Formats: sequence, structure tokens, C-alpha cells
Amino acid sequence: MAALRVGNAPCSWGTLEFEEAQGEQIQYSRMLDELAETGYTGTELGDWGYMPTDPEVLRSELSRRGLVMLGAFVPVTLKDPAAHGVGVASALKTARLLAAVATDPKPYLVLADNNGSVPERTRHAGRITPELGLSPAEWKTFAEGANRVARAVSEETGLRTVFHHHSAGYVETPQEIARFLELTDPALVGLVFDCGHYAYGAGDSDVVKGLERFQERVWYIHFKDCQPGVAGRARAGHWDYFQALRHGVFCELGKGSVDFPAVLRWLKANHYDGYTLVEQDVLPGMGTPKESARRNREYLRSIEHNYS
Repeated sequence: MAALRVGNAPCSWGTLEFEEAQGEQIQYSRMLDELAETGYTGTELGDWGYMPTDPEVLRSELSRRGLVMLGAFVPVTLKDPAAHGVGVASALKTARLLAAVATDPKPYLVLADNNGSVPERTRHAGRITPELGLSPAEWKTFAEGANRVARAVSEETGLRTVFHHHSAGYVETPQEIARFLELTDPALVGLVFDCGHYAYGAGDSDVVKGLERFQERVWYIHFKDCQPGVAGRARAGHWDYFQALRHGVFCELGKGSVDFPAVLRWLKANHYDGYTLVEQDVLPGMGTPKESARRNREYLRSIEHNYS
């Protein structure tokens, strides 16, 4: 009987990469304690410097709580060729730390666009139209940057890179995900499929359809839910990405539109044996992170029979 391996991330404790969406800054030691106490066995790194960057210290913090390091999110302005060198340097710095504390399974370098940095994309998150996308030349540059980062990470550290499609970035809609995957090297770049970002970016809660479409490139998965009422209000009211976040568009698991039992059945049918990572962007006034994490874990336990 297969056991579902579940991690959680610093963003669920209010540590978000966006200055506009920062919650209460909970110290990493408390975050890791609460993460382990609420039933998770893996974590991601969070922003550089949030957790210790000394490998020995970080390894000790993880091992004494029985936690596995699963990955680290690295945003790069891939549209801009001048940013590629800096992006490679940032990714390698992060990947070296990941590799130094790697156990089983090995962590991923989670590459992303520099989401939230382009006003037009941020304003239209959740309702992106083709004319808001990249030109053919820009797509070529974007993909070349992703390949360059992934190749450097692989050659120096042996770690694999997954790309995170994300609202308020240039890879948000299913069509944009497909284009990105067409242009990148399947041996170098996989996909971390994020259920909540897919549902919001696609305007479609049928995330299994997305998993089926991108099956060959899905190496890792993030469990995030999307609240359809909030998503509908965001689209009707022309909210930007950060307004939608503040109103709770990414809600606790099981309280949104994502059919997680169906997702688990898909993972089982496709022999996925990696970790699933829970993410719930917790902002001020949205509740107690530890209790949200506990409810999310309990919800997954209640539906785990769909996987085992």
C-alpha cells in the first residue's frame, strides 16, 4: 500500500516572496517545529536567508525534526537576457545549499518567472488573454534562460530543475505552460504542477485535465486550492493578483474548487511516488498558520485512500 508523502512550505506561515503580500514574519525554527508537529515530513527552503544558509546548521535543523528538504523557489526575469547571468548565479547558490543537505528524494531547484514584477500581468492575473503574452522572440529568450539555468544546476550539483507556472508571471495559462514546455529541453526542465495556480490561471477547476495534458513533464506537485467565489469576484472586479491573495483566493485544501480526491487517483494511476507539497498563502488576518496547516493535513488524511 503506497503512503502519501506530504510536505509544507514557509509560505504557509506567511513567508512569501512578494513584499506586497508579506505576512507576519514567523521565525524559521517555529515554522519548522509547527510543520513537523502538524504531520508533515518535508519542507522547501523559502526565500534565501529565511532558513540557515550554512549547510551543517540547516542539515541539523532538518534532521532533528525528521524533515526532508524538497526544493527552493528561485525567481528569474527570464524575458530579459541581461538577467540570465544573475539568475544562473542565484540558482547555483541555492542549488549548492540544497545539494549539501539532500537526502531522499533529492530536492528540486524550483525555477519561476519573476512573478508580480510586470504591472500588466499582475493586474490581469486570473484573466490573461493572448495579447498579454510574450512575442515569439521573447519566448525564445525566456526558454533559453530556463534551459541555461537548469543546465548549470544539473552540471554543478546534479539536481533537477522544475518550472513553476504561476499567476502574475508570463507562464500562467494552459496555453502558456504548453508553449514553455515546447521550447524547453525535456531532459533538463520539468514542471512543478501547482493545482491552485492552474485553476486560477486557467479559469478551470478541472486540474486533472491539466495533469493529463502535461503528464510527461510533471516531476513534482504542489497542493494548493482555489476558492471559486473569490476567483469570480476577482475577475468581475478586475482585482490584481495581490488583491486576490488578500481576499483568500488560495484557500485551505478542500474548501475550494480543486478535486483533490481525483488528483490523488491520478497520481496513483500514473505511479507518482514523490512528495506532494501543501502551499496555502497565509496573509495577516487570515488565521493561525499552524491550525491551517493542521486542517490541511487532516483533510489529506481523510482522502488519502484515493492514493493508497
